[in-house]
Amino acid sequence: MRKTYILEELDCAHCAGEIEAAVGKLEGVKSSTVTLLTQKLVIDVEEAKAAGITKEIKKIVKKFEPDVEVIEK
Repeated sequence: MRKTYILEELDCAHCAGEIEAAVGKLEGVKSSTVTLLTQKLVIDVEEAKAAGITKEIKKIVKKFEPDVEVIEK
């Protein structure tokens, strides 16, 4: 299952890479891609794990970029 998130106000390339790597390590996540230019995070996640993934992603983003808002698209 593919899910897309807007990472509003993300402007740090290093942080984008850290977020991408950390989200990619979450249980059930098959792939994770952050595109800084469009401020998007796209993940492929197992359907069984999809329900709780947004909360985990928000925690990760706040750890690296406290001012970034995560919006599920």
